[in-house]
Amino acid sequence: MEFAQLTQRANEIRQQYAAMEKQRYGRTWTDEEIALGFVGDVGDLVKLVQAMNGVRDIPDVWDKLQHELADCLWSVLTLAREYEIDLEKAFLQTMDELEANISSEL
Repeated sequence: MEFAQLTQRANEIRQQYAAMEKQRYGRTWTDEEIALGFVGDVGDLVKLVQAMNGVRDIPDVWDKLQHELADCLWSVLTLAREYEIDLEKAFLQTMDELEANISSEL
């Protein structure tokens, strides 16, 4: 799947969440609330990484790790769309910058 397709799929799911939020709460989540949800997902991710390294005992850790990484990606894609950031372009530019920094250190 292409990056644009991932972004589109994330947006489709965001729209479904927005409809559910309006029904449940009378409004949709703000970008801040989406970011707070992301922070919670990152916390869950850290626990799963610990489990992968034997520090925690979490059943079905591999499946849960895959799910949590996908949740985190969804949040990043959703926030990028909220702020009208071309994430594919920003990612490639950032990788170029990191590569240049590494090259200058070697």
